[in-house]
Amino acid sequence: MAINAVLFDFSGTLFRLEQQDGWLDDVRDDDGETLDVEAQTELMRRMTAPVEQSVELDEEHLHAWHNRDRDPELHRKVYLEVLRLSGVPRRDQAEALYAQLIAPDQWTPYPDTEAALKAVASSGRKAGVLSNIAFDIRPAFGQRGWDAHVAEFTLSYEVGAVKPEPEIFQSAIERLGVRAEETLMVGDSEEADGGARALGCQFALVDPLPTAQRPGALLGVLREHGVL
Repeated sequence: MAINAVLFDFSGTLFRLEQQDGWLDDVRDDDGETLDVEAQTELMRRMTAPVEQSVELDEEHLHAWHNRDRDPELHRKVYLEVLRLSGVPRRDQAEALYAQLIAPDQWTPYPDTEAALKAVASSGRKAGVLSNIAFDIRPAFGQRGWDAHVAEFTLSYEVGAVKPEPEIFQSAIERLGVRAEETLMVGDSEEADGGARALGCQFALVDPLPTAQRPGALLGVLREHGVL
């Protein structure tokens, strides 16, 4: 069946949280030492991993981890704990890093994000953004004028369901006014985004590489599925 709507994941698909100059320069571990490049890279990975639990959590924080994208308070709670367990012992530094994580203007778009959104919308199809997230990402699009190409945003903390639960995909599809069989889900997680297949959607996987290393994957996916 022809594709009439495309749902895009946010983190690792359309945008990526990438370390900016100065973010980690003053962060010190338990021994008072600054983090080396390897430690900084691992810290950024733990802040953005879509599914994987990267540290051992107690029962209280494990509950928060499993529900982090349903509730902004739980999201904040567990990521501050993840940062503490990842070598950021000072609360003020953890809170400063967390503020960067949830600031939409700190996220870097992939080189072909604008072109992909515009291509879907200009073809007469509907583009939607579907994300497991605990903060509003619309400003990341609005400040660039890209929200004009997005018909609907379906965010987990607003609808009370998370990928791969069918309810969140169903909500996104209904908002777009299309059938699952004519919808393509594009995301970086087989486990989370691939759950769209259970409803009958088509699914395309992209690699959440650094933005400079993935210049055209979104447009490639759209070509492969006959959208371009």
